[in-house]
Amino acid sequence: MRTLLTSFGVSWGIFVLIIILGLGKGLENGVKQMFAGFSSNSVFVWGQGTTLPYQGHKEGRRMQLELADVDYIKQKVDGIDIIAPRNQLGGYMGGNNVKYGDETGAFSVMGDVPDIKEIYHWLLPRGRFINERDMLESRKVAVIGKRVEEILFRGKNPIGEYISINGVNFRIVGSFKPQVSGESAQRDEQSIIIPFNTFQKAFNSNKVNWLAVTGEASVKGSVLEGQIKDALKYRHQVHPEDNRAFGSFNVEKMFVPMQMTFKTVNFIAWFVGIMTLIAGVIGVSNILLVIVKERTKEIGIRRALGARPGSIITQIVLESLAMTVIAGYLGMMAGIWLIEGLSKVGMEAEMFKNPEIKMSVAITALLVLVVSGCIAGILPANRALKVKPVEALRYE
Repeated sequence: MRTLLTSFGVSWGIFVLIIILGLGKGLENGVKQMFAGFSSNSVFVWGQGTTLPYQGHKEGRRMQLELADVDYIKQKVDGIDIIAPRNQLGGYMGGNNVKYGDETGAFSVMGDVPDIKEIYHWLLPRGRFINERDMLESRKVAVIGKRVEEILFRGKNPIGEYISINGVNFRIVGSFKPQVSGESAQRDEQSIIIPFNTFQKAFNSNKVNWLAVTGEASVKGSVLEGQIKDALKYRHQVHPEDNRAFGSFNVEKMFVPMQMTFKTVNFIAWFVGIMTLIAGVIGVSNILLVIVKERTKEIGIRRALGARPGSIITQIVLESLAMTVIAGYLGMMAGIWLIEGLSKVGMEAEMFKNPEIKMSVAITALLVLVVSGCIAGILPANRALKVKPVEALRYE
């Protein structure tokens, strides 16, 4: 009974370690899925209102981005990989009446350049994305989101069909769906993308609502964000210390803290698991000390018959190792089965997906068990070596 209870302590330590690591991985998978379509150095910039007067301009001036800003930023800011101007009919979060036959819906209509796909990494289950030829010829073509396809076409193949956006007809050349999850994915799924030039001509708009930018691999998003806003301030004659004139969102600001959270969760998991395991190992060591004391006469007889110290040590350490590894292995397998079960039953939320345990983690846990088992047997083995054969033979 005491052996079983002590073994349970070892099993529980590994079980807790596996469960916390598995759930932590599920949290990491969920958060990464939310940012799956973005590079960690993606930056988004838009115009707001000035808060400081500068060079004869009063405060409260509304900053409106222009297409010329794109070329200016490319010239003044180093390390830019892709910069894409974006327009949205009706402004941010604006909905527009879209018709197909007798079906209607309110969706976001976006004016984009082909490079925007390289920033958001959308998937294309049907057709193609807008291309440079569409831009040059200002073609009235559209790529629709997954939700738009479901509402307007109800299972019918939309490729080649025409939809009406505010009375202007567009031919559908493809459909897309986001890799990200959450609110951002829902917005993308209810969007319609048309060529940027077509958007300007069809809806008489020369504005740029915001810029989507990604830097080269070696460029940090926070650095890129500051340089872009400084360039825009200079071009639009905005006070250098006016930090409200241009709004921005930097994926790195959310991505880096999340990575720290993952590391913290893993650290806590290993700390709690190893501390629990140490408690179990101490229990194993104490059990073996009791066993050594109970078998004093046996050890003395073996020593008297010529058993070498290494043989005694090997016996005790192997018993410790067997008890620790078997109990720990059972706890590890129980934890893995539970995590796999949660994954198969679809335990998912917006920020939690597919809890799992990597093989490297399982192997590391097994190695920890082996080392722990050896350590647990050292003290009892040393106690066994101190038993003198003559005294052990008289021991009752």
